[in-house]
Amino acid sequence: MTQLTAQDLIDFVYHEADLLDEQRFDEWLDLFTDDGYYWMPLAHGQTDPILHASLLYEDKLLLQVRIERLAGQRTFSQQPKSRCHHLLQQPRVIHFDPNAKEHQVRTAFHYTETRGDEQTFYVGWATHHLVQDNGQLRIKLKRVDLLNCDAPFGNIQLFM
Repeated sequence: MTQLTAQDLIDFVYHEADLLDEQRFDEWLDLFTDDGYYWMPLAHGQTDPILHASLLYEDKLLLQVRIERLAGQRTFSQQPKSRCHHLLQQPRVIHFDPNAKEHQVRTAFHYTETRGDEQTFYVGWATHHLVQDNGQLRIKLKRVDLLNCDAPFGNIQLFM
């Protein structure tokens, strides 16, 4: 990778959303570091995913299990398959230094998940903690803060 720019971080976030919308989940999973996490807090301002309950707090292994379940022939909750669409506000670079090891980008989003004739809408912010790993940007942590994180939810099938 050439000299990293703030625009590279923004482009990365858009690319990640495209992979999810196109259900290219294995490629999406490859965006995570081996020790990366996907976190969806249960409370506004939550700072600890370990000592407090979360909607989701999954490492790369758990994400892989969910991806395999989505592709399974006997996954009846996915007949018909769920689909999703991300509508992103332009990502805002929170922390960037081309010489730093970690960068942070925050993106407001509207997310729609649909299966059959049912549609579910979510609104929130995604914060990506990105690192360079072997010349590639990778996700160390993706935190998804839902506007109504403390509301009761049905099953969230895909990834925001």
